[in-house]
Amino acid sequence: MGGRVSGKLSLVYAGLCALLATALISLAVVGGWTDRAQASASSPASRALHVGVASCAGSTCHGRSEPTGKVVRQDELLRWQEPSSPAGSHSRAFAVLAEPRGQAIAAKLGIGPATSAPECLGCHADPAYTGKAASFQTSDGVGCEACHGGAGQWLSSHYAVNGTHAANVSRGLYPLDQPRARAERCLDCHFGSDKPGQFVSHRIMAAGHPRVAFEVDLFSALQQHWDEDADYIRRKGRVSNVQMWAIGQATAVNRAVTLYANAKLGTQGVFPEIYFFDCQTCHREFQDGPKGGKVSWVANPGRPIPAGMPAFNDENMIMLSAAAKVAAPGLAAKFDADSKAFHAALAKDRSSAVQAGLKLGATAQSLADAFGRASFGRGDIIQIVDTIAGPVTAPRFTDYEGSVQAVMALDTLLNAMVHNGYVTADRAKGVRGSIDRAYRAVNDSNDYKPAEFRSALSQAAASIRALR
Repeated sequence: MGGRVSGKLSLVYAGLCALLATALISLAVVGGWTDRAQASASSPASRALHVGVASCAGSTCHGRSEPTGKVVRQDELLRWQEPSSPAGSHSRAFAVLAEPRGQAIAAKLGIGPATSAPECLGCHADPAYTGKAASFQTSDGVGCEACHGGAGQWLSSHYAVNGTHAANVSRGLYPLDQPRARAERCLDCHFGSDKPGQFVSHRIMAAGHPRVAFEVDLFSALQQHWDEDADYIRRKGRVSNVQMWAIGQATAVNRAVTLYANAKLGTQGVFPEIYFFDCQTCHREFQDGPKGGKVSWVANPGRPIPAGMPAFNDENMIMLSAAAKVAAPGLAAKFDADSKAFHAALAKDRSSAVQAGLKLGATAQSLADAFGRASFGRGDIIQIVDTIAGPVTAPRFTDYEGSVQAVMALDTLLNAMVHNGYVTADRAKGVRGSIDRAYRAVNDSNDYKPAEFRSALSQAAASIRALR
């Protein structure tokens, strides 16, 4: 993982990758993260042509076979192309469309070949909404500019001897070093956006598209192709991994409720767009006879809704609530109240739900701002771990999606302790067994058992707490 941590990020990514690796390749709020990012997103410079991956591939740029660069690694292209690891997921995104699963999904949807369907290319390739140069290749998949922005106007200043990061951003480079900006960009595909081809509807999932799940800090580590060394910190600053995680959770909540409020995305005919709702509150085994069916709906203290009603997917709300209780206690009660009010409004009518959702999103944005000003020390990290696994939050883990998010959070928080020098990598390895058990508890969505998961989560939290 480059300069992120020493040693493996986790010893058990088998379970997580079974859940999420396809989501990495298949798979914000509207409104500002900072003045600099807003200017970049709205300026004429940001509307530059996408010139393609080849423009970055020279041996004096990012195309070396070894990380021997003085300023940057210079083997970034090789890491982007790693054939079998999560680090290469973006480069494989287009190719998977031609595989049997991609072809089957497209056939069920009746959209023609997946490799040319706009519904797929919005995320399985660089959509290059601002234009494509002759050197651009759709088959490159999610290339450099899909994340970093069209390079037509910043490429030359990017490699100039006296060039600066600020100058590049002013010419259209997307500021991924800023937590909210990064979360916004990643969520476009790893949750959805209102841009063409970037929303995975329930119809697409019903046709066979894998579950979409995301956590910005952990997934950044899986994709990491940069070293956060002294030079990087001098040019771009250093953001706490916990800060990145917390701001990512706030941005995801805002993105979810903002898209739900969008009349073109929030409904599907006479039904609400089911993509926004938790799968397992509806999907269950049906069985006739005296034994009845296997009911999957479980009462959840965070959702004041009628029994059996589809529940809005609140995985990020649960994490954000835990982070707020530690890092922004003045807003925590308001966020929890707004969250419950949103769930309750969903049982009334769409207009009430949209209003309550936008109010919840605004509070999430306020939390993102508060997290941007916060410092997360060792005690704060332990306290967030305890809050996630504690008696107030744990009863909310009744559904698979929220539980996956909780495991990723504990993994991220443990790695943050290593990264910040609070514990050694060797000491962290000693608690990996309990983290791995929690991963195994969410290895199979069809075999998810809330009580078993909560037990595994509690043990993992106790192991991290012991590092205090």
